Amino acid sequence: MSVISVGQAIVLGAVEGVTEFLPVSSTGHLKIVEGLMGIPVDDDSVVGFSAVIQVGAIAAVLVYFFKDIVRIVSAWLRGLRDKEERYHHDYQFAWWVICATIPIVVVGLAAKPLIEGPLASLWVVAGSLIVGSGVMWAADRMGRHKRGEDDTSFKDAMLVGSSQILALLFPGFSRSGATMSTALMLDLDRVAATRLSFFLGIPALTGAGIYELKDALGTGTAALPLAVGTLVSFVVAYASIAWLLRYVAKHSFNAFVIYRIVVGLLLFGLLGAGVVNS
Repeated sequence: MSVISVGQAIVLGAVEGVTEFLPVSSTGHLKIVEGLMGIPVDDDSVVGFSAVIQVGAIAAVLVYFFKDIVRIVSAWLRGLRDKEERYHHDYQFAWWVICATIPIVVVGLAAKPLIEGPLASLWVVAGSLIVGSGVMWAADRMGRHKRGEDDTSFKDAMLVGSSQILALLFPGFSRSGATMSTALMLDLDRVAATRLSFFLGIPALTGAGIYELKDALGTGTAALPLAVGTLVSFVVAYASIAWLLRYVAKHSFNAFVIYRIVVGLLLFGLLGAGVVNS
């Protein structure tokens, strides 16, 4: 029997779609919901399932930003053939995304046993939600929000891309939260920080989903729940992306900070009371 049923896959796909790109930690929320549903959060197939349904969310980014991605990839391909094209920002940006993905790949492969073992604990998730909230709150106030997307540099991409490691090692910190906070500290405006987070997440999350596919299919998760969860994740993530870009154009990250603290404290309470197994 599959570790995850179709009904559970629908719920988890919706949770993934809503939270993947919001700075609230999709991994943390998936682990919390899995715990509430009695799903073993440290089971290999469950870890694999969580990684694979992220591909649905990434597909939503690819569709939503299709024109931007085609423009950037086209500039990169032209630059490989023509020296003059290599001064174009889109060509350089494509290389920055590639280079900025290397740190998280190296750490992800080297620390895989730790990430899927002790660091998968819901205690870690609860603590990371609260600590990450403090970082996000400080970044939103420290940043001067004066630089747009066209002002990003190789240094910006590498620092923001490397910050994804925080979410990898401490589920609950949030990949989006870490990247947006870092971008804000570098004085990017909220929309530029959010878009940069989206683009840097494409190779990292797609690679993780493909890498974990064998675990998801080979150790207990049936293909149907996996397909359903991925499809639901895609639909919900697309709506979430559209909403988030409109929201950050006019609002601070305060609502996310408060929400993360409430969820973190609630999770500590549930764990302490024994309602949820860590």
